[in-house]
Amino acid sequence: MIYPSIDKILSMVDSKYKLVHIASTRSKEMGSTDHYQMPDEEYKCKKDLGRALEEIEKGLIKY
Repeated sequence: MIYPSIDKILSMVDSKYKLVHIASTRSKEMGSTDHYQMPDEEYKCKKDLGRALEEIEKGLIKY
């Protein structure tokens, strides 16, 4: 199960497709640059996709 809840994030983003695009782009960026917007201990997820969703939920990614 992916944290955070997709339903919660969809209230912030217009559509599922836009959410997928934003999260995948940010996830690839994390993998290639090793740049994260929060310290490692603040993330609940270990994988970059989950971390990208957490950043979207916290409002750290502007789209």
